[in-house]
Amino acid sequence: MTVLSVNVNKIAVLRNSRGGNEPDVVRAALTCIDAGCGGITVHPRPDLRHIRPDDVRALAATIRGRVEYNIEGNPFASARGAYPGLIELAREVRPTQVTLVPDSDSQITSDHGFDLRNDIPRLKPLVAELRQLGCRVSIFVDAGATEFDEAVAIGVQRVEIYTGPYAEAFAEGRVHEQLALCAETARRALHAGLAVNAGHDLSQANLGTFKAAIPGLAEVSIGHALIGEALYDGLTATVRNYLQILR
Repeated sequence: MTVLSVNVNKIAVLRNSRGGNEPDVVRAALTCIDAGCGGITVHPRPDLRHIRPDDVRALAATIRGRVEYNIEGNPFASARGAYPGLIELAREVRPTQVTLVPDSDSQITSDHGFDLRNDIPRLKPLVAELRQLGCRVSIFVDAGATEFDEAVAIGVQRVEIYTGPYAEAFAEGRVHEQLALCAETARRALHAGLAVNAGHDLSQANLGTFKAAIPGLAEVSIGHALIGEALYDGLTATVRNYLQILR
């Protein structure tokens, strides 16, 4: 079954808007785990606008051995203030998976994948270091990406397909082209020996269609829609709804 990894960034956004410790990111993650999710995802950024390094550490200590732990981020973003950098955080907490994402400081959210043709040389030493730490390495790619053989050659084990354009097309009733592009990208990645993850703007409305089109989908990372839907139905019920879709 495809693993549901719940991104808890939005819990931290709500907490940070008021200050203090509520809502509690760790408690939210444990609620998702108790509901049956197979992973927790965080995406710390240098500006600390949601998940902070202390959250990354607290979650690692709490969920270790219970579910997979996926840390996303830009490996080229410099350390500053309380943010030690993505690779340093990985050294500290040894997550199950590190997903490398080329987001800039100015982006509200991730909106594109790596250009593998040009970025492979820069990524190579970072992937090697993460593998030495015992982390599975995934890289964020656009639907339509190629050069998967080159990614395998530097030690990448998974790709995460950026599903924002698919979700937008689904909402507008013109899903066929984007869905076919995602499916072909997944096919090429699997053929190269990579496992396939997916994430961004996936929701209860569009996840079933996507899952049916991507045989062998290993993991979906879902945060924004899931937390939004949980405001109406509750976190436990919402996680279980997603798990039912993935079944």
